[in-house]
Amino acid sequence: LDRDLDVDPVLFAAHVDRRVVDRRLVLVQVRDEGDDAAFVVELVVLPVALIIERLISLRRQRIVPAGLLENVVDVYRRQGVTPEMLDRLSGDSPLGQVLAAGLRNVKSSRYVMKEAIEEAGRAVTHDLERFLTTLGTIASISPLMGLFGTVVGMIEIFGSQSPTGTNPQVLAHGISVALYNTGFGLVIAIPAMIFFRHFRGTVDSFVVEMEQQAAKLVDVVHGERFDYSRGTQPPRAQP
Repeated sequence: LDRDLDVDPVLFAAHVDRRVVDRRLVLVQVRDEGDDAAFVVELVVLPVALIIERLISLRRQRIVPAGLLENVVDVYRRQGVTPEMLDRLSGDSPLGQVLAAGLRNVKSSRYVMKEAIEEAGRAVTHDLERFLTTLGTIASISPLMGLFGTVVGMIEIFGSQSPTGTNPQVLAHGISVALYNTGFGLVIAIPAMIFFRHFRGTVDSFVVEMEQQAAKLVDVVHGERFDYSRGTQPPRAQP
């Protein structure tokens, strides 16, 4: 019976349930134009979710609240450092975590206090950069995945060639597969790369600002900066 049938195995595989067909055949022939790009489309959900999460998490008021340092200095001068104050400050924001680390060592030397602030700053920076590596990886590999789909489409185009001629439908399908995958790869990669660089710049600016405010706190605690928030100057030495 098999000898009496002249069936193209590639076209036959297109009508068989893809769950039971060898994956190599699925890559060559699929049922419709969108299936070849489905694995790229699914990746859209992940970068969009990461971008939304980072947009919410990296808000300035949440990372470096305005006026926090001035309030901390005022409370420190009025009542000193207390466990309750440190707990509230640590839970306030990433900047609060850095300032609290310095105040926990308020009775230590300037060097020890700055060392504690730097350690807390490294931990906070690591938290701020969460998911950025994943977003950058997606931005880098999306064009490659689109290129992979393009190669699959080209393989299908050349596979449609036969001694009796070219099947126009298979040829058109292969071209559409190549173009769809290339386009989807770029659609994912471009916004992912834009937001990746934006978030990296945002984190860097937050880190610099937290370092500056922490340095001011160290100066205030060790008496080298007098009422900087009120614009007064330290007393001049008498001649």
